[in-house]
Amino acid sequence: MADGEISALRDAGQLAALITRAADDTNNKTGLPPVDRWNPPFCGDIDMEIRADGTWFYMGTPIGRQPLVRLFSTVLRQDDDGKTYLVTPVEKVGIRVQDAPFLAVEMAASGEGADQVLTFRTNVGDVAEAGPDHALRFEIYGENHELKPYLHIRGNLEALVSRPVMYDLVELGEQVELDGVMMFCIRSGDKLFPIMAADELEALSI
Repeated sequence: MADGEISALRDAGQLAALITRAADDTNNKTGLPPVDRWNPPFCGDIDMEIRADGTWFYMGTPIGRQPLVRLFSTVLRQDDDGKTYLVTPVEKVGIRVQDAPFLAVEMAASGEGADQVLTFRTNVGDVAEAGPDHALRFEIYGENHELKPYLHIRGNLEALVSRPVMYDLVELGEQVELDGVMMFCIRSGDKLFPIMAADELEALSI
């Protein structure tokens, strides 16, 4: 088998070993691997999927070992084609993502007013403060007009804010006039993140 070629028989353990070796080769023991600087050949798709609830599956079976999931998460990259890949210095393989690759499962609020900072933890251990470097965005989804918040984590990768955390997040919202329109917003890290127009929020509450 040529270097970088994906074998149909490769299992999750073999892939994890390859990623570990790649991390060792970078001498990057404390931070994340520099996946944005790697430009390996595309070696095909593998049967790995991240479900909307944050569960990782390999060949239709949940990956139950959290350290293994964490390892895979460190080499995720979403390219300009909108697809998500596992990337090492020698190969790039495509995986499927139902919604966002990460799930924000915990939030802590500190400070008040303009000094408020919201810090989130993801299901794979990333910690990010919403603000200039980690933007929040909001979508209204489906016939039931479900609110779905997303937090930028790194590169083009986002975390979907879990429903329990979303309720806590919305409790911290405030109405602010932006460009002549009264908006319902979230404040964090000296940034305002609009959710929706205040009158739209009232319509949803009826």
